[in-house]
Amino acid sequence: MKPSSILKVNSSSRLQGSITRQISELLTAHLLKDQQNDKELSLNKTMQIIDRDLAHGLPFIDENWIGANFTAPEDRTSEHQEVLSLSNHLVEELKAADTVVIGAPIYNFNIPAALKAWIDLIARARLTFKYGENGPVGLLENKKAYIVMASGGVPIGSQMDFASGYLQHVLAFVGITDVTIIDASQIDLDKKSDEIAQQLADLVLIKSKS
Repeated sequence: MKPSSILKVNSSSRLQGSITRQISELLTAHLLKDQQNDKELSLNKTMQIIDRDLAHGLPFIDENWIGANFTAPEDRTSEHQEVLSLSNHLVEELKAADTVVIGAPIYNFNIPAALKAWIDLIARARLTFKYGENGPVGLLENKKAYIVMASGGVPIGSQMDFASGYLQHVLAFVGITDVTIIDASQIDLDKKSDEIAQQLADLVLIKSKS
């Protein structure tokens, strides 16, 4: 049976007190519990959570990376392979996951630079998308994504929010079209843990059906 994995991507620069980190953790626990309660999935002993924390940043793509990426795979040198090694690893993490949880605070109306760097490193022709007769086609199908968003003053979905639409577009570009956005401001972290869990479960259910 194919392993069931949840890829959790945290992009907040705050290691302590981050709302998106707290909600992403709670959401991942809720999803994991849901999977374990599924009779078919419960037989899968290799279920795992893949943690990808971007707090310390990722390298931005540069001329060397672009040169290596646009070199045909059969012509790549060992130097090309070394330049692309981290990108290849991030792509494999994403491909291995059935579910993706992205914690995305809004900084200055858009996503953190570290999350943009991650996107640049996983958007790879022939790996996560291909060029078809009618344009690009995403290759990462049959995955579910949750985006946990928080902002100090930009309402999610408003004209000032350039982050949520962008993230949905990027995920669709690589084939992930089943996307639920969770506005972290709707979760009351001051409540008891079981009340928070129920609130989150209800919100996921509502968002997924809307």
